[in-house]
Amino acid sequence: MMNNLKIKTIEEFLNEGISPEILFWVGCAGSFDDRAKKITKAFVKILNSANISFGVLGKDESCTGDPAKRAGNEFLFQMQAMTNIEVLNSFDIKTIVTTCPHCFNTLKNEYPDLGGNYKVYHHTQFINKLLEEGRFSIEGGSYKGKKITYHDPCFLGRANNEYNAPRNLIKKIDAELAELKRCKSKALCCGAGGAQMFKESEKGKTEINLERAEEIKKNTSKIVATGCPFCNTMLTDGAKSFEADKQVEVLDIAELIVRAKDL
Repeated sequence: MMNNLKIKTIEEFLNEGISPEILFWVGCAGSFDDRAKKITKAFVKILNSANISFGVLGKDESCTGDPAKRAGNEFLFQMQAMTNIEVLNSFDIKTIVTTCPHCFNTLKNEYPDLGGNYKVYHHTQFINKLLEEGRFSIEGGSYKGKKITYHDPCFLGRANNEYNAPRNLIKKIDAELAELKRCKSKALCCGAGGAQMFKESEKGKTEINLERAEEIKKNTSKIVATGCPFCNTMLTDGAKSFEADKQVEVLDIAELIVRAKDL
């Protein structure tokens, strides 16, 4: 999948007697969805550029169990979680970074009760941390002065109170942050959460992603940034209802950085 990028499995590291700095938890979307794979590659480029030692689980990674839990199948969730925890603990994993807020929330807040205790970062938090430590620089770039709208993923924002890291990264590439009317703790869900992405719509006046798309259309920005592969899909689908002159591009924060710095 990424033969032109430097990437190794945790098992390969351990066979060499080395412990990488972090485990990059790719997630189901980042592994199998063609659009989300681009986010995965973008984040790997950032890790490579910052010379971060990281590994992936590869074939040993499975779903965190988030969709099963949100859909009400606690038994299936615990089966999936326990399997993952056994793998993570066997590799003595300490720090995990993921590009998916759903994986982030589940690994951070729900695995400890089942014996999985790790330091977990969303990728925007980790990139921000690298900036603060002087290990990576993204000032300026091709988005300088351009307006960028940011959509808050529910499981990053309201569920984990992280609003600043992604916004800081947008400002670091010298873009102008154009906030939506409903943002931060009052942001509107993209419509994918709670396993809704995997089921038929319930009766109502409009699809949530179309309502969010209408809010985005009223904004003057032609670029919508987010930090979640599910939000990316839902907002992209919603934007398809726009007239040609109102079209916007939906990008993950990692993709913004890679494009801004031409990594």
